[in-house]
Amino acid sequence: MFSYRHAFHAGNHADVLKHTVLIATLDHLLEKEAALTVVDTHAGAGLYRLDGDYAGTSGEAADGILRLLSGKKTPDAPAPATKSATKKVAPETEIPVADAIARYLEVIHDFNPNGGARVYPGSPFIVQHLLRDHDRLKLFELHPTDGRALSANIAQLEAGRQIAVLNEDGFGSATKFLPPPSRRALVLMDPSYEMKTDYGRVLDFAAEALKRFATGTYAVWYPIIPRPEAHDLPRRLKTMATKAGKSWLHATLTVKSSKITTDASGATHRPGLPASGMFLINPPYTLKPLLAAALPQLAERLAQDRHAAFSLDSGG
Repeated sequence: MFSYRHAFHAGNHADVLKHTVLIATLDHLLEKEAALTVVDTHAGAGLYRLDGDYAGTSGEAADGILRLLSGKKTPDAPAPATKSATKKVAPETEIPVADAIARYLEVIHDFNPNGGARVYPGSPFIVQHLLRDHDRLKLFELHPTDGRALSANIAQLEAGRQIAVLNEDGFGSATKFLPPPSRRALVLMDPSYEMKTDYGRVLDFAAEALKRFATGTYAVWYPIIPRPEAHDLPRRLKTMATKAGKSWLHATLTVKSSKITTDASGATHRPGLPASGMFLINPPYTLKPLLAAALPQLAERLAQDRHAAFSLDSGG
């Protein structure tokens, strides 16, 4: 149950997508003066060293944030295609970086003023960095090691009552903060999905949260892997939002094939995480145009093979 550690995956292509969407969403929600409460159901350790043992072991950041910062692409990687069309996206040789990507890189730079990305902020630190003094942040982390690391990292911020760290199951108790006093909230759900029951728990939690607070903004990150539950999740979230009469947005980013390959010696090679998605209920109206510009660039710049692609759908 507790084998997953996000430190191995910090700064990978899934983090790039998740945090680009998160920052764009927060920027819009923070335009209003009224206080905002942000709830993170699976906060992790909050802050990661990309030159440390965990991230260095996996090397996933090299094909994520570090590739994006360098401006380099996989040699000879073809241009990605949208999932709704077969034509290729034209290579971007002189097109300026999309606003949502530029904003994401700006936030990463704030944690690395000397350049690069030696330190990678997880969602808790990104959110806290953007929040105002009267906003609130509720962080849940059940993993004992990551929970201790999160508490220690947050303590360094000396944020006082602005941040609450709870070593509890976010899916079991996070709804107690809904609705918040200001009636404005963003809830981020990004479990590890190490156990396939996480997919069902996301749906159950989202349904309960919507009942308690129908006008909140709910963001779900999920991996796109060869598992039925992974492909059912966005469809079921769409049905949930539609039945509730709520708007929704679904963005995906694929960087490589999900097929297991076999080399000349007969050894099999698993591709690792090939793609991920973000599904939002009650998203900001500004988010779709920002992602429409950003996703083609992310797919091109983070492509690892010819299967790189993206999709963007919305409704409600």
